[in-house]
Amino acid sequence: MSDKNKNLDRKIWVIDQTLREGMQFRGVVFSLKQRIKILEFQETLGVDVCQAGYPPAHPMEADIVSRVAAHAKKNNFKIRIAALGRAFIPDVKILCQTGIDDPHFHLHIKKTISREDLTRVFKELRAVIGIVRERLPKALVSLAMLDIGKTDITLLTTWVRTLGQEIDILSLPDTSGIMAPNQVYDRMQALILSPKARLSVHCHNDMGMASANSVMGILGGASVLEVSALGIGERNGIGDLYTTARHLQNQGMDLKIDTDNLVVFKRYYKYLDEIVREQTGSGLIQYSTPAFGEAVKTHVAGTHAGGEFGTMAEEKFYLNLLCGRHLVQKYLDMNTIPYGETQLSRITDAIKTQSITLGRCLMQDEIAAIAASLC
Repeated sequence: MSDKNKNLDRKIWVIDQTLREGMQFRGVVFSLKQRIKILEFQETLGVDVCQAGYPPAHPMEADIVSRVAAHAKKNNFKIRIAALGRAFIPDVKILCQTGIDDPHFHLHIKKTISREDLTRVFKELRAVIGIVRERLPKALVSLAMLDIGKTDITLLTTWVRTLGQEIDILSLPDTSGIMAPNQVYDRMQALILSPKARLSVHCHNDMGMASANSVMGILGGASVLEVSALGIGERNGIGDLYTTARHLQNQGMDLKIDTDNLVVFKRYYKYLDEIVREQTGSGLIQYSTPAFGEAVKTHVAGTHAGGEFGTMAEEKFYLNLLCGRHLVQKYLDMNTIPYGETQLSRITDAIKTQSITLGRCLMQDEIAAIAASLC
């Protein structure tokens, strides 16, 4: 059986953390209007959960999250609204008052924690869970704990086995962004032991591996994917929504995300990029941004000019000494430059020669002049 066929029964939930993680990127702050617009993009694209913010940070933040949740309910959105807080009683009371569907918690455990302190932490955590079960009986409780890249596997396994009996989703973050894809895969394989809880993967991009690590975390056994639009998040960000979802779907995973809807994805990413650009002075979409930057539709070597990648309206070709006959022909046709087909090889040789002589690629008028001279 192929790897793709093995994945056909894997239902993966997607948590889009653009709103919460996004406000940890260079101090970006989303208004209520912006959050609702982003929520609507997520609903249209089939995201399972929107992590709408961090209500315990401030009463006005709690009010904004409440309004986002109310907007979703008023419009009968299918997406679930979640928010993050610390795993202790004051925060859980705030979360339960916002009207969200799901409370998400984070809990920091020191490696040197004593048995006595560990017992106290478990007791407090069970109290938090008890409040949620009483006030939000339909909620899916998520808990992020420990840095899987730095935590001893024995301790991590103990926590997963113990909390897996009581929590709906155990989020296992590579908070430091130090892991490689094979390491994330191996760690998830070792932890898919819980009889109840789903494991969730949350990877930071400090070493540039967040999206790859997120994909491998799912392939390793996790069934919840925590990502954001354009990977926006703390420091260098987290895994990207589009690329991770697309890779997983290509391997047979069952995700609701409509990755074929590139029109809406492009609007979503452009909208977020504009907000970040306005508040920080520079955007998230760069020339070489995967799928949404211009580079994926630009070609120099003809063997790469299949035109099957990216969201740009049209391809761009740059002809230099590395171009081939096929790419030259596509360039001439695209720019309606007259040429004789029997002269294509000579035109190509002339472009190569002039490019290496000038030490740059050729401009359209220079290519047109070469074609005209050889017709």
